[in-house]
Amino acid sequence: MYIGHYALGFAAKKVAPKASLGTLFLATQFIDLLFPLLLLLGWEQMLIEPGNTAVTPLNFTHYPISHGLLSVLIWGLLFGGIYWVIKKDLKTALWLGLLVVGHWILDLFTHRPDLPLLPGLDTKVGLGLWNSLIGTLLVEGGLFVVGVYLYATSTKAKNKTGRWALWGLVAFLIMTYLGNLFGPPPPAVKPIVYIGFLQWLLVAWAYWIDHNREES
Repeated sequence: MYIGHYALGFAAKKVAPKASLGTLFLATQFIDLLFPLLLLLGWEQMLIEPGNTAVTPLNFTHYPISHGLLSVLIWGLLFGGIYWVIKKDLKTALWLGLLVVGHWILDLFTHRPDLPLLPGLDTKVGLGLWNSLIGTLLVEGGLFVVGVYLYATSTKAKNKTGRWALWGLVAFLIMTYLGNLFGPPPPAVKPIVYIGFLQWLLVAWAYWIDHNREES
């Protein structure tokens, strides 16, 4: 998923209003933010295989640190635990930890069977929604609409920046999503690594939005 994960971050503002949208994005995208670094270090691997699924040419061949179920549970505990140590807000910390794990659950529905469970275990899982372009568009698009609606109705703009920065981000996410779906496959893995690092700019954008919005 792509915009489906951001949908989860948007929607979470409804149940974790004390967390900035930037922090919610950081949690829900944490393992995808970690993945490019691990690719660059050579600790995880991915191939470009057009036709691998109907939605993406990416073949995730080895990524147990970022996307293994056990690893994700540990990342979720660490993320929520660090937030609790800093903020002393147990409810929000629990939601943030769940968002980290929620990313893997959404991936379970979309990926083909390539998600590892435990270190040393050959069994991999994935329900394969990516094998259907129409199904992916309906499910992920629906999640995104609901997530943005929940965020937009849970908050209100304090100024013009709070309004236009939000809808600018929404438009940007939609455009990049469609570009990924219908554009040519990437020429190599290395450009994906660098594009993956740019996801941090979306987290920063989300902090900027939330700074200019307040609970409605």
